[in-house]
Amino acid sequence: GRQDWDVSRDAPYFGFRIPGSEDQYFYVWLDAPIGYLASLWHWLGLRGEAPADPARLRPVWAAHEVHHFIGKDILYFHALFWPAMLEGSGYRKPDHVHAHGFLTVNGQKMSKSRGTFIRASSYLEHLEPEYLRYYFAAKLSSDIDDIDLSFDDFRARVNSDLVGKVVNIASRSAGFISKQFDGQLAASLPEPAMFDDFAAAGDNIAAAYEAREYARAMREIMALADRANEYIAARKPWEMAKDDSRRDQVQGVCTQALNLFRLLALYLAPVLPATAGRIEAFLASPLPAWPQRHVPLLDHPIERFKPLLTRIEPESLQALVDSSREAA
Repeated sequence: GRQDWDVSRDAPYFGFRIPGSEDQYFYVWLDAPIGYLASLWHWLGLRGEAPADPARLRPVWAAHEVHHFIGKDILYFHALFWPAMLEGSGYRKPDHVHAHGFLTVNGQKMSKSRGTFIRASSYLEHLEPEYLRYYFAAKLSSDIDDIDLSFDDFRARVNSDLVGKVVNIASRSAGFISKQFDGQLAASLPEPAMFDDFAAAGDNIAAAYEAREYARAMREIMALADRANEYIAARKPWEMAKDDSRRDQVQGVCTQALNLFRLLALYLAPVLPATAGRIEAFLASPLPAWPQRHVPLLDHPIERFKPLLTRIEPESLQALVDSSREAA
């Protein structure tokens, strides 16, 4: 049932006029995907690696996997027309086309009158971008599902997961290391088997990322964060610190906790790159490469702990809504 594709449009239209004609334009979906190649050429130019002739991009394009992340409403163009264009011009076709659903806000389509037509610029004036990255990741799978940005759920999830679970591990442990041990981590872990379990969990988390099952990856990471917090709660370093004879145990427990935290930071780095950078500064050490995650950070000085992420307050969300209404 396939038919020839009409790639021209009559004036008035927008975009590029077909050379040699006065009132014919290239159909936008013929022209737009070529921007992927133009973007690649531009990026190579920023790195000083762009070929002088854009036509010579073919070997660069062919040397790497090609993934497209798109909305479900333009799947037709990316799964049929664009691959046909690439095939006809001798370019590598996409290895994968990943389609996602629509974004709703508080269960409804974005609306300027309701203040839920959220501009990126408005969001950045009031909230940390990493919050939204995490929230989307916690809801994204490889299926073509719509995502709802519920402000109440957004605030609760960020405050509970990122601040209450992940950052909490460092904030509960770092103070003892700084105040009692001049910022120096212990030379060994009291429970290396637990650390090894956390490191081994990276295989499943990596597989979830590779499969674009981001929500599964976030669930597995937060389950580890729960275990780390349970470990701290069970060992009670704040109680140990009252007994000088248990001084070494305090350093060991807090070193253990911070090494678990370091692994969580590594696992979250694809979603929270800016936070990962702040964690590296706090630990005075780069996060390990994924294959080197099995080696703990020991007998190493860390910086004093500073808040890495703060809770989302209702006032910030209200300010975002108000700003969105004003922008409308």
